Amino acid sequence: MGDDPGEGFGTVVGRENVSAVSGFDGRPDLEDNELDSVVDPEDALDDELADGADSEEDDDDEDDSEDDEADAEDDMSSLEEEGEIAADYIEGLLDIADLDGDIDMDVEGDRAVVSVVGATLDELVGDDGEVLEALQELTRLAVHRRTGLRARLMLDVGGFRARRRSELAELGRSIAAEVERTGEPKTLRAMTPFERKIVHDAVAEAGLRSESEGEEPNRRVVVFPVG
Repeated sequence: MGDDPGEGFGTVVGRENVSAVSGFDGRPDLEDNELDSVVDPEDALDDELADGADSEEDDDDEDDSEDDEADAEDDMSSLEEEGEIAADYIEGLLDIADLDGDIDMDVEGDRAVVSVVGATLDELVGDDGEVLEALQELTRLAVHRRTGLRARLMLDVGGFRARRRSELAELGRSIAAEVERTGEPKTLRAMTPFERKIVHDAVAEAGLRSESEGEEPNRRVVVFPVG
């Protein structure tokens, strides 16, 4: 059936002098094959309503797709704004501390990433990244004050997090192999959320299970054997 409600209706051919046929009830007598070509008005209405419903569903699907695209664009715009605010904040700190460094901004997944690259930035990292973690929290607070929203941005200095990511992934694989061999759970030292996430991912890839236990800042990863 086409878009026009009348399109596709069969042609009704009546007998001559139908008024003379006994028992005429307002419709002409039809042969069996002619009856097959007649569309019941109620059926036609049902088909028309069904076509309309399908069309509305298609429109709804298109609207949902457009809404999803708009939401994705809004999220990206918000993350880029976070990155710009964070970059301005870090640039101000570098000026105050009289430190040189180039600032790069990016978006990875659902968070903004701000990286500071320079030759004399060890003081911004500290022992085992402690200063970097504190600086990241300060930057997040600066973004929150400007946007009113909780920021999840990641700050990296001198490629520390990239190197740390590689080291922790290797640690996770090594601990998973040890636990699988001994059959005993293994508790790791206290780590930051960033570090724990990397270890969890590495353990999961090895086919084992891990959980975080304890309270910050002493929260630790525990790796369990299969079963």
